[in-house]
Amino acid sequence: MAAIHKGRLRYHALPKRVSRKEFNRYVAPHLSRPRKGPKPKLSPYRIFNAILHVLHTGMQWDQLRVRNPSVHWTNIYKWHNRWSKDGSYQHLFLASVMALDEAGKLDLSVLHGDGSNTVAKKGAKASATPAGSTRRVKRR
Repeated sequence: MAAIHKGRLRYHALPKRVSRKEFNRYVAPHLSRPRKGPKPKLSPYRIFNAILHVLHTGMQWDQLRVRNPSVHWTNIYKWHNRWSKDGSYQHLFLASVMALDEAGKLDLSVLHGDGSNTVAKKGAKASATPAGSTRRVKRR
């Protein structure tokens, strides 16, 4: 999924929207479908693009406006939540990484880990290195 910017393809940008062709080729095979119950009023393509819109803009889910008045924002959120929990997004991510690797477009030299959001576990003092002190130094 490439974004077109000033006549050039950009592979480093997250997509704001995917075309139906891209959706059917890259995304649809990895999203779960309902096995029973009523058919959704929106196609998975429209649901996925609505989710991308919310994630790109950072808006609240209840601010999402869908053109079809019979569809409520909670239906879009329900699909996002379902795909998050059942591993659909995980499968989509792994498939995209493998496709980039097979095409020779995966540059591992720019990957890095960022620990700035790492949650500290309880009992961190017990696991601290012996050379470092976790107690405050008392002033004399």
